[in-house]
Amino acid sequence: MRIPSLPLDKKFLTIGGLILAILLVGLGGYAYWKSYEHGVALETKVAGLEKSIEELQISLTSTTADLATARGENTNLTQTLQTEQGKNSIFESQIKGISGTVGRLKKLSETDPELLRKYSKVYFLSENYAPVQLSSIDSQYLYDKSKPQLIHSEVLSYLMAMFEAARQSGVTLQIVSAYRSFYEQILVKTGYKVTYGAGTANQFSADQGYSEHQLGTAVDFTDTASKGVFSDFEKSTAYTWLTNNAYKFGFVISYPKNNTYYQFEPWHWRFGGVALATALYDKNKYFYNLTQAEIDQYLISLFD
Repeated sequence: MRIPSLPLDKKFLTIGGLILAILLVGLGGYAYWKSYEHGVALETKVAGLEKSIEELQISLTSTTADLATARGENTNLTQTLQTEQGKNSIFESQIKGISGTVGRLKKLSETDPELLRKYSKVYFLSENYAPVQLSSIDSQYLYDKSKPQLIHSEVLSYLMAMFEAARQSGVTLQIVSAYRSFYEQILVKTGYKVTYGAGTANQFSADQGYSEHQLGTAVDFTDTASKGVFSDFEKSTAYTWLTNNAYKFGFVISYPKNNTYYQFEPWHWRFGGVALATALYDKNKYFYNLTQAEIDQYLISLFD
């Protein structure tokens, strides 16, 4: 049996379709191959990324552990540092305490302990005792300007400050007597005995060696109204002013009313330092009310 032959144009169409089909199959295969290669490449990259992530996780775990260790060490170092700082603070405090003690001892060693002793009929000053340094009081503050007066050099500035404060308050203070040596006290006491008799003189005048004037820190005051008459000084505005203000400058009255040493002497004031004078004023006490041990506590602040 004979197969009928196709027309020429139909042959071309059939061949073209075959070629197209072959091309399509080839392109599909190529696309599939390329897709396969891409997939393999992606899988390789994913595997690489997974490995990298795993390595990063391992590194992160190690770093976290190192960080925890470092934090622990830092905490230990901080605690150690705080401990050492605490020790240093203690040492510094101890050093300051030692330095302060040394400074206090040095200051005490340089301060004449006699300056706060209770001399009136209690302690005795020898004929050789004299203040380390004496200074002249300006004659404008003296009752008798022809008789120079001396005072302990460390006390002079306090005395001048008190004179100025009194002046600003309208009070004119004058000094009748300040420093007296052992032998000058003999002359003063002898004169009083001759004038008033020994019994009377002993009521208001100390024997040599027992006078506060020998310390160079005691002064006898008057004012223009009293004119040097001690018995009138109690009624003066100057005495009232001293009673209310002298403590601010370190001065205290030695022999107030009803004391057991001498008669009331409103004119006689002694320098004891601002700290002691203020304490006495605040507690309404007097110098000779205290024990010597209580008084000696103020020696270190005598000229502060």
